[in-house]
Amino acid sequence: MSAASDWQAGWYTQARMCASPNFGPRPKATTVSLVVIHSISLPPGVYGGDEIERLFTNRLDWDAHPYFDQIRGAEVSAHFVIRRTGELIQFVSISDRAWHAGQSSWQGRDNCNDFSVGVELEGLEGETFEPAQYQSLQKLLDAISQQCPIDQIVGHEHIAPGRKNDPGLGFNWTALRTSLGWPNAAFPPQSA
Repeated sequence: MSAASDWQAGWYTQARMCASPNFGPRPKATTVSLVVIHSISLPPGVYGGDEIERLFTNRLDWDAHPYFDQIRGAEVSAHFVIRRTGELIQFVSISDRAWHAGQSSWQGRDNCNDFSVGVELEGLEGETFEPAQYQSLQKLLDAISQQCPIDQIVGHEHIAPGRKNDPGLGFNWTALRTSLGWPNAAFPPQSA
């Protein structure tokens, strides 16, 4: 469990802070009840560099790799990134709206950015993730649930089907559900 002192104005003190300019206010009276799990690697399949941080802080050199031309000019962010090593980085306060979900809908509610926390796992959709990432994710989800009434955790693929496929088949929903001990209803139906 996370102590209240682990949070300062929506920033988790157990994470390395790397503030992104890509955020906005949540709509008034919005309850944050959803966590969206993503996967990211820049360039795809390459791990350990600073490209994700550069992307989320609008400092990516678009000409540094041919793939970057496909995302040129993107202004995106997530609340958190969990590196392959388990290192946790926070880009946006959970009190604010990060730009991670794009066009999305979950259980009849559109614009998932409004009511969710976005967590990116360094990885490639469909591939497996590291044990250290699951350990950091479990600790983070426990901490977030102490601050927000989280009742569901889904993948980007669940809120933007046909448009997004992450975190993909390599993500172990069963292991996450078991480690958290949360009810099956908190997870996507096909993962239960």
